[in-house]
Amino acid sequence: MKALSTYFNDLFILEDQNFWFRSRNCLIAWTVQKYFPQIRNFLEIGCGTGYVLSGIQKKFPQITLNGTDIFVSGLDFASQRLDNVQFFQMDARKIPFDNEFDVIGIFDVLEHIPEDELVLSEVFRSVIKGGGILITVPQHPFMWSITDEFACHIRRYTEKELKVKVERAGFKVERITSFVSLLFPLMLMSRLRSKSQNEPFNPIGELKVTPILNKSLECILSFERLFIKAGVSFPFGGSLLLVGRKV
Repeated sequence: MKALSTYFNDLFILEDQNFWFRSRNCLIAWTVQKYFPQIRNFLEIGCGTGYVLSGIQKKFPQITLNGTDIFVSGLDFASQRLDNVQFFQMDARKIPFDNEFDVIGIFDVLEHIPEDELVLSEVFRSVIKGGGILITVPQHPFMWSITDEFACHIRRYTEKELKVKVERAGFKVERITSFVSLLFPLMLMSRLRSKSQNEPFNPIGELKVTPILNKSLECILSFERLFIKAGVSFPFGGSLLLVGRKV
């Protein structure tokens, strides 16, 4: 548990500066505004240190926010980061709500859970009619690497697999697109290089990049986001974004 607390502490320090976390937050906030403009409340499953919730709170200060995680260590950091947010420990396979939330978000969490379809069905029961689900997950099984193993991932998704599972839970998929697409060649080279090296893996070290490179990568992802906002759905990328609605 000490190692877990140290990991959350490292994330807590790095997230606000790292290009990937910052860019994902911008994409999530835009998606909420685009597809659920009348949102009144939001639940994040697996909120970790609360970084995504902090982005949503800045964009939508009027809505009621709730954050859950199975690890209390993460919730401790989240409660330090945010005020006026209700946090509680919860197993996503047993959500204790019915028709309660306008939107439920699951951001880079579903890939950790063997019973991902059970979680999706629990989310469907917990959102109101007309409400929905937002999901981000790592994409492309062929991109599997030591990073996935260290993160305790069960899988990386294909677009078809994620869409089928969400629809099977009862949702209508309104948008699905890859993101971190313009950086995909760099990601692929990084994965191939890591497979050929025998050096000890440092997951936090992967998040530490020079300020100039960090800013450059963030600018590229900002440019990519313009295409997504214009309606372009990328077929490849490091991650997938899905919007589903309960109709």
